[in-house]
Amino acid sequence: MTLPTNQRLEELFDLPESEDETHSTDPAESGNNIKTNLSVMPETLAALDKIEAALPAVRGLEASDQEMDDLAGKAQESFDDLMNLGMQVDSRYASEIFGVASTMLGHAITAKTAKMNKKLKMIDLQMKKLKLDRDSADPDAAAPTASGHVLDRNELLRHLLSRDNKETPNS
Repeated sequence: MTLPTNQRLEELFDLPESEDETHSTDPAESGNNIKTNLSVMPETLAALDKIEAALPAVRGLEASDQEMDDLAGKAQESFDDLMNLGMQVDSRYASEIFGVASTMLGHAITAKTAKMNKKLKMIDLQMKKLKLDRDSADPDAAAPTASGHVLDRNELLRHLLSRDNKETPNS
């Protein structure tokens, strides 16, 4: 006797056994699930709106961002000037000039990286604050969940084939 595909996968991945009663094909039950999910969606959308409203606050630190951009720009200009100078001087002095030019380029990269890291840290802090606010506001509230309809492969194939047979006219 061969096991259905789902049972073999459960054994392979050492998953708990699924309950066949929960996988109903009754359209009335799936309609109830959809209505339940639709009632949860406004709550979820409201939570997403709160997160999006919090994220633009990262832009409040524009002065520091502008300073980092200025420093990176100056370092890039110095790199270009030193590269041009290194090409025009004697070869025994050029290596030292090229070394300083690469240091200037490193400073430009460091300034840009520091700017990005600062923004990422601010976003991370805002997300942590939002999570803390949400958890402290209503600790008993469960996270919104969704439900779905599970079909095994054979049932899905039967459904698709029956649909194709209805669409093709008999000749």
